[in-house]
Amino acid sequence: MVREQYVTTTQGSSSPRPVPDHVYKIGIYGWRKRCLYLFVLLLIIILVVNFALTIWILRVMWFNTEGMGLLQVNSDGVKLEEGESEFLFPVYAQEIHSREDSSLLVHSSENVSLHARDENGDVTGRMSVGPTEAQGHTQNLLINSHNDNMLFTADGAQAVIGPDKLRVTGPEGALFQHSVEVPVLKSEVLKDLRLESPTRSLSMEAPKGVHFKALAGNIEVASNMDVILQSSIGLLVLDAETVRMPSLPQSEGGVSGNAQGLYEVCVCLSGKLFLSKAGVTSTCSENQEC
Repeated sequence: MVREQYVTTTQGSSSPRPVPDHVYKIGIYGWRKRCLYLFVLLLIIILVVNFALTIWILRVMWFNTEGMGLLQVNSDGVKLEEGESEFLFPVYAQEIHSREDSSLLVHSSENVSLHARDENGDVTGRMSVGPTEAQGHTQNLLINSHNDNMLFTADGAQAVIGPDKLRVTGPEGALFQHSVEVPVLKSEVLKDLRLESPTRSLSMEAPKGVHFKALAGNIEVASNMDVILQSSIGLLVLDAETVRMPSLPQSEGGVSGNAQGLYEVCVCLSGKLFLSKAGVTSTCSENQEC
C-alpha cells in the first residue's frame, strides 16, 4: 500500500503545515485483481489449446507448401497423386482428368449427374446415370472417334451415323417404325437378308433404280396377295437363261393331235397370262381365259 503525503508551506514561513490524514490507493485490489488474473490465465489456456488443435489438424490433413497430403494445388488446378477422392456436395470444375496410368472412375451409390450451364446459370445440357437407366438431355448429341471423326450425331430433327457401315447383331434384326434411307443394304457372309413387314406394306424407292443381287443364292419375293412390278416409262425385262411360270392357268379348249404337250403363252387385254395348247396357228383367240 502506498501512502502519499502532501506538505505545503506558507509564503515567508518555513514551517510545514500539518499532514492530512487522507490516504490514496493506486492499482487494482481485491476480487477485481483475482478476476483479472483468472481471465488472463483462461486466455492463455485457450491460446495454447487453439495452437495445439491447429498443429494437430495440420498433421492429420497433411498440409504442406504444395497442398494437402496427396492433393497438390498449383496454377494448373488441383491434382490427386494417388488414392480416391470423395465429394459430399456438388463439384464445380472446368476439366476433370484421370492419371496417366489409370482410367477415370466416377462412382455413386445412387446416381451420377452432370450438368452444363451457360453464363446466366441456366442448364443447357444434363446427363444422369442411375441404377436402372441413363438419361441425357441436350440440343445436339455428337460422338466422335479418337481421330476426331464423327461417329454419331442426333438432334430434334434427325440422327446421322458417320461410319461407312452400320452392323446390327441382334437375333431379331432391326425394327424401323418409319422410312429408312441407305445406299446399300446387305447381310453378313453366309447369312440371309430378309425385308419383312408383318402387318403393312413394304416399299423401296430410288430415283435411279433399285438393284437386287444374290451372289451365291436365290432372291425370293413372297406375298399373301399381289406382287406388282410396275414401270412408268421404261420396260420390264426378265433376263435369264430360263423363265418359269409354273402356276399359269390353262385353257380348257385344245387342239387335237397335240401329243407333245406344247403350249403357247397368251396375254389378255388386262395383262393376264394363260396357257393354250399350241397348234399350227395361234389358238389364243379360240381359247380365251380372260
